[in-house]
Amino acid sequence: MFLPKVVGVLIIVLISQTAYSQGDEGIFWKENHRLVWADFKGIPPVGHDAAAITASGLSYTYSSFVENGSVALDYTVSTYFYPNDSWYKADQCDALTLSHEQLHFDITELYARKMRKQLATIKVTKATKGQIRKIYKKINTELAAYQNAYDTATNYSRDLEKQLEWNKRIAIELNKK
Repeated sequence: MFLPKVVGVLIIVLISQTAYSQGDEGIFWKENHRLVWADFKGIPPVGHDAAAITASGLSYTYSSFVENGSVALDYTVSTYFYPNDSWYKADQCDALTLSHEQLHFDITELYARKMRKQLATIKVTKATKGQIRKIYKKINTELAAYQNAYDTATNYSRDLEKQLEWNKRIAIELNKK
């Protein structure tokens, strides 16, 4: 069966321990920032079936320090959108497509929050570096599966009812404190 439009295929860019710098034009996830088509600076590959691609990912940094006689962990987990690796075909995209792509970015932020929550429970030991890498790998595996489930459930935004359900679902998750 030929599907005329494939939307929302996601590239998850995995970055470990170093943040994507502003000089590289990464867009940091912010609660009130919504993507616009001008953020998608990549060039669609010839013959690619997708109408749009969102490249987003997680990065983290960490260090340990002594506080009140105990070793503590300091960490940052960030969510980025990568404009140069994200693209769209203007003749195949609309506002619904853009909202679908935004949700990919928002889902990445949900998994950054899961990682932050897990890092908050770590007790610093000699094994901390391995623990953090294990958490990061697990989070990214779960994130990829969730992104795929999202695309499948919404049929890449073609199922409007399901897309609206997912929009609501992710908005609720993002508003949890």
